[in-house]
Amino acid sequence: MKKIITLLTLVFTVCLSAQTPYEKGMEKAFELWKTNQTKEASQLFERIATAEKDNWLPPYYAATIEIIESFQIKEEATLIAKLNKAQTFLDAANSLSPDNPEILIRQALLHVAYMAFDGQKYGMTMSMKNAALYKKAFELAPENPRVILSKAESDMGAARFFGQSTKPFCENIKKAIELSKKEELTVKFYPKFNIERAEKVLEQCMK
Repeated sequence: MKKIITLLTLVFTVCLSAQTPYEKGMEKAFELWKTNQTKEASQLFERIATAEKDNWLPPYYAATIEIIESFQIKEEATLIAKLNKAQTFLDAANSLSPDNPEILIRQALLHVAYMAFDGQKYGMTMSMKNAALYKKAFELAPENPRVILSKAESDMGAARFFGQSTKPFCENIKKAIELSKKEELTVKFYPKFNIERAEKVLEQCMK
């Protein structure tokens, strides 16, 4: 038994040592993010992006953190500064991976942050930009569950704004959930589909 434990420990140690600095850094950044140390996580993703000059994922995640946090901001100047920072990260990701549906829908979420802050001021221009983004994303990846869910959420937001029912979009959310169960991701740290969150969105859609 002692020999088996020693062997397993050795294998585990070898696996850890086999990790690249990139993998260690990304896992640390996700750990910080998970524990709500978002500033530190964003900074680490940014440092990784500086080192990994050909990889779109680190700036993508740095942008994602900034965008998500912007939904809590109450001052417009602070919002604009944060979203400008996120835009810089997205531009960097896009330069490394153009026509990437994951980046396109993240750009759309950035626009939603503006609309959520002030629909009267930003609603028209940002919704038009998002329509073009979603059109392109669907052309590139019509079966991508994140693209489908993102578009459905956008449609739900517009429906609520105009006092309309969200139920016409529920089937799209269900489709996204089903597609996510069949999806096989081969790139480490590639954006994953959050089924729990999708189910909550579906629940809201059905109301």
